[in-house]
Amino acid sequence: MGRLDGKVAAITGAASGFGAEAARLFVKEGAKVAIGDIQTDRGEALARELGDAAVFVRCDVTSEADVAGLVDAAVAKFGQLDIMYNNAGIVGAVGPIDTTPASEWDRTIAIHLSGTFYGMKHAARVMKPRQTGAIVSMASTAGIMGGLGPHAYCAAKHAIVGLTKNVAAELCHFGIRVNAIAPAGMATAMVASITTGDHNDIEGTIRALASRSPLKNRAGLASDVANAALWLASDESGYTTGHTLTTDAGTTTGATPEGPAFKDYEPMIREAGQRGL
Repeated sequence: MGRLDGKVAAITGAASGFGAEAARLFVKEGAKVAIGDIQTDRGEALARELGDAAVFVRCDVTSEADVAGLVDAAVAKFGQLDIMYNNAGIVGAVGPIDTTPASEWDRTIAIHLSGTFYGMKHAARVMKPRQTGAIVSMASTAGIMGGLGPHAYCAAKHAIVGLTKNVAAELCHFGIRVNAIAPAGMATAMVASITTGDHNDIEGTIRALASRSPLKNRAGLASDVANAALWLASDESGYTTGHTLTTDAGTTTGATPEGPAFKDYEPMIREAGQRGL
């Protein structure tokens, strides 16, 4: 408890999923939180749940004015901004490259990439004068590898990894750290809608993910991502910047449910098919 005492955070896409989990955790750890989302009812309900430690601001991340307004609201309500968590996202455009509608591509890129850019830009605007701050953005394993997500999603998440490195190289000179998180498919409503067809079926999604996880019988949870965000937002990661932290059970480093190709002992294989020393 108290890992974020005295800090103020703004979180986009905070009315549900990773964002709501992080908002609750950040407040539990002592932070004040500005909740940004287009889901007004959910966002207002979460703010009421969190009490005086939270304020809801309607925020469409495709609008620079909305993202700037979320940052300004955090500063106006709580006096400063220490943490910007660019979390808002959707699955977006789905399908083969030759049938992807340009309008759906543009909207997906706007939400993921432009929304993250606006968050970084306006967080920097208020953090630079104070010479301190932590910016955390949502990437994905689809931003590190190919074949794990739809094309627009993959492109945006790769771009967020690159933007994180570039902005970190600039803002480190102002005492501001910039990092990202790259989850695999986690047990959230968005993944549930794909996995089970019911965005409310979190338990069914946990079972399905656990059955094909490299970590035996262990699904990825929203709390895993929230805990990663907490560490990157806190002073505990004070010497970490420009980094993309995976929460993926080792998927991006080659772990699979089946195990490695050479998992049983056999005499070493040498030239011309010879075996042993």
